[in-house]
Amino acid sequence: MCSGSAAEAADTKKPMSRTLALAVCSAAIGGTFQYGYNISIINSPTTYIQDFINSSCVERWGTALETTQLTFVWTFIVSAFSLGGFFGALLGGPMAVRLGRKSSLLLNNSFLVIGAVLVLTCRLAKSFEMLILARFLVGINSGVSMNVQHMYVVESAPKHHRGAVVFISAVFTAFGIFLGQIVGLSVLLGTEPHWHYLLASNALPGLIQLVTLPWFPESPRYLLIDRSDKEACMNALRSLNNGEVPVSEMDEMLQEQEQLKCAALNSGPETSALTMWSLFWNCDLRPQLIVIVVAGSTVMLCGIDAIYFYSLYIFSQAGIPSEKIEFVTIGTGACELLASLFSILLVDRLGRRALLIGGYSLMTIFLIVLTVALTLETKHVPGMPYVSMVCVFAFIIFFGLGPAGVTCLLPAEIFDQVARPAAGMICGSLYWICLFLVGMVFPFMIHTLDSFCFLPFMVVCLLTAIFFCLFLPETKGKTLAEITAVFGKKAEKGLKK
Repeated sequence: MCSGSAAEAADTKKPMSRTLALAVCSAAIGGTFQYGYNISIINSPTTYIQDFINSSCVERWGTALETTQLTFVWTFIVSAFSLGGFFGALLGGPMAVRLGRKSSLLLNNSFLVIGAVLVLTCRLAKSFEMLILARFLVGINSGVSMNVQHMYVVESAPKHHRGAVVFISAVFTAFGIFLGQIVGLSVLLGTEPHWHYLLASNALPGLIQLVTLPWFPESPRYLLIDRSDKEACMNALRSLNNGEVPVSEMDEMLQEQEQLKCAALNSGPETSALTMWSLFWNCDLRPQLIVIVVAGSTVMLCGIDAIYFYSLYIFSQAGIPSEKIEFVTIGTGACELLASLFSILLVDRLGRRALLIGGYSLMTIFLIVLTVALTLETKHVPGMPYVSMVCVFAFIIFFGLGPAGVTCLLPAEIFDQVARPAAGMICGSLYWICLFLVGMVFPFMIHTLDSFCFLPFMVVCLLTAIFFCLFLPETKGKTLAEITAVFGKKAEKGLKK
């Protein structure tokens, strides 16, 4: 016991190796970066793409679309990304099990390459349908990568670095949003002659991943538990940990492998990855499942994309000249990027639970203040547009500090190797469904609720903070067995009540 504790303490003090940090960056540049980048770059060329849609229709049928028809086609182009992400989230789990984490990420770039070819040739072909298909394929890429990437980095990192590596992934999401805003400026690629190059530029990060990721090892946990290849697992651990095999990490993986073997002997069939449906019906994992269902849904239902969308109106009301708004909007992406960078320092100090509860609580407060400011603004109270601007930036900062990174960490940290792919599929699917719903419904909320349009998001943030306060245990620095035991105790208390 003493020697094991001493080994664990020694492993905990070791800094993250350069190889592990580079592997995380390589996975993220073709993963979460792509999500943020592709969310961002579609905004600036809106008018040019709508003109392209109309010119394609005139070329084909001799008449342009009516305003409602054009809006529908444009909405479908934007929403195709979310729909693709949903299918990608469902595809990511089976790919990760059958091909491995690293091979899945590499193969996933084929969707990007095909999408880039479609975008680059759609103007020549005068076909806006090619643009819809391209956005759908890019969405599949993002759905797969956001699922598999988090499995890869969490399974590759020692437990005392898991929070940090996942928040590095969150940093790449924010960096993708920020860089997309910059590249989409009217002085760069956000112009009529160049918008198709802007949309196709997402292939470049994919190519970087194709060149760099093969140099890094497969997930050690996948090699040992899924492939039963202990030697390859130890080689991967050495590669990721400066030539050493962390004793505590190896012991934890062997313990999990033994537990899964015992479970297989007790249940009869050979141990294999759970499907989504079998995970839904697994009573032992019900508490963890409820946590990721709530986490995967509320990270989009909290209103972060609505805030990004509404910020253009708020900046306009604040008196910022229209030609300058695109530069001020970059500040929203910079806020999330800086918050994500700072959260790397906090996640293994404050813990996951504190960042989630604190993040959603403060987001609730600033949505309340924003609603009051928007209401007073309609009554021409001076200074309210600037109060609204402060609330927008504060909301984005606290989203980046907590929910943006911790949500991605939960499915990979609270489920074992057998259930992790299915958990990622469920969390990812809900994420993309809610992203699609917010994108479709929020314009109607603005029309119906006016200055009160953020109240539904405020309710979601408040209820989410309360839920995590009641049902989410702290997972910082705990082994999977310890996390499972804590969830089990909470479930027993719930049954007694």
